Amino acid sequence: MRLHPADFLAADFLPAGALVPPAPTLHPARHFPVLFLSDLHLGSRACRDDLLLSFLQAHTADVIYLVGDIIDTWLPLGAHWTAAQHQVLAILFERARHGARLVFTPGNHDAFFRRFIGQSMLGIEIHDRILHKAADGRRYLVVHGDETDLFDARFPKLSRLSTRLDSAMRGLIGWVNLRRQRRGLPKSTLAERLVKRFNDMIRACDAFEERLSDVARQHQADGIICGHFHKPALHADHGVEYANCGDWVENATALVETASGRLLLIDWEAHGAECATAERVSLEMGLSPVHMGYAQAAQS
Repeated sequence: MRLHPADFLAADFLPAGALVPPAPTLHPARHFPVLFLSDLHLGSRACRDDLLLSFLQAHTADVIYLVGDIIDTWLPLGAHWTAAQHQVLAILFERARHGARLVFTPGNHDAFFRRFIGQSMLGIEIHDRILHKAADGRRYLVVHGDETDLFDARFPKLSRLSTRLDSAMRGLIGWVNLRRQRRGLPKSTLAERLVKRFNDMIRACDAFEERLSDVARQHQADGIICGHFHKPALHADHGVEYANCGDWVENATALVETASGRLLLIDWEAHGAECATAERVSLEMGLSPVHMGYAQAAQS
């Protein structure tokens, strides 16, 4: 008997309790027509699940694009799941049940789901890539972006090994931090700093933004919306609009589209909810929030 993809998801990839409905949000959430999220890496130690959960509780959208690496299947499944990660999944499934359109473009860490391209899973559409038409008429190619990663293409085994080493290092740092906490010492951020420095070194001379911009041109799109590289960005330096959602491992960023079709890049860790009022006033007055530090607007 052929199983539906949802059976694989529920049976093999989601820990028990992941589909339990989330607790209701106590405060009104900010609403955007479209929300783009990438590189959540649920199931890994690296996932900044508390920040991610608070962001989802504070934001709703009519359409939610999950731009790859949502579930990290490169690590032992279920080994590092937390209550917050359960809640994140539950919120996403609940949004789909209540009428939001959810679109998933799998990445390299959740490439398992690419075998279900063109199907729907628990109310979530699965596409390899998809053209998104913004409210202002601009067309954006939405794709994870790993197809243009030269390092992953040339050294796939090293990429997987680095993921496991990262997890092991974070586990060690977690043990050290527990001991530091018991002694009244501040938390060490050594793992985060080392991973960020390593990734910055790898990407420093990598023209991945240019390659992804070329992919957008090949699809006759006005821009590209991607993830994968854990480098949030929003600009038009390469002839088309380049929008990288960022991640919830090294950063805590997401991309949103306003009612006018404008793209904004939100840094939830840096400023979060305290900038909500300033952002709302800025948008109502038609001002660019670029210099607020909370959201960055695409420059045409």
